Amino acid sequence: MYQTLLTEVRDGLLVITINRPDKLNALNKTVMEELDRAVDALIADASLAGAVITGAGPKAFVAGADIKEFVGLSVAEGKALAQKGQNIFFKIERSPKPIVAAVNGFALGGGCELAMACHFRIASDHAKFGQPEVNLGLIPGYGGTQRLTQLIGKGRAIELIITGATIDAATARQYGLVNDVVAADALLDRALSILQGVRTKAPLAVAQAIAAANAAYTEDGFAREIEGFGACFGTNDLKEGTAAFLEKRRAEFKGN
Repeated sequence: MYQTLLTEVRDGLLVITINRPDKLNALNKTVMEELDRAVDALIADASLAGAVITGAGPKAFVAGADIKEFVGLSVAEGKALAQKGQNIFFKIERSPKPIVAAVNGFALGGGCELAMACHFRIASDHAKFGQPEVNLGLIPGYGGTQRLTQLIGKGRAIELIITGATIDAATARQYGLVNDVVAADALLDRALSILQGVRTKAPLAVAQAIAAANAAYTEDGFAREIEGFGACFGTNDLKEGTAAFLEKRRAEFKGN
């Protein structure tokens, strides 16, 4: 059914595992398209009450986007990429059924953005979070500038985004980025346990609560993010940043 996802139903709850452990579960075109389909399937299946999204292997939830797919994109193509990613993550955020991120390792770049699109996050004690796109001459494009600001506040969000710093699970909890931190071997059970509790509530009320909470934020900032993300694809810095990443060397940015 899927090339890059594993799916399993546990007592009325869907577990979606991004399954590219050799690539640290990086988000490529196929992963994004299959996540889109998996969320559609969750919403359409009356027997499912919610879902957990996690990553395969002990190292990563999702360690970012697949940078190879960024090389050579034009400004217009960069905007289209951001728009498509935002649309998929909006679908997760707006799902009437709760979707929880079980963050089992690195959640960087697009991985952090995916986790933030979920309704809440449970992290293992060795999880790491960050938006390191500036190291590529880029900014977050799948909603990261907006959701990180919503979750942890403007000052901390800007600091993390413009420094490209990574924070550990304990700091993420202190900042309000994650709801709980547990041992790695208890992570999935903890996420499923919370969703089982939600299953006992009125599903239409749950859906309305999710929609009402999402309505607290406008979408103007998301449109601005698309503009900024796309504009980066017209810079030499992005070409240098992606080349340096793929060549495993330090980037030398010129500001053009």
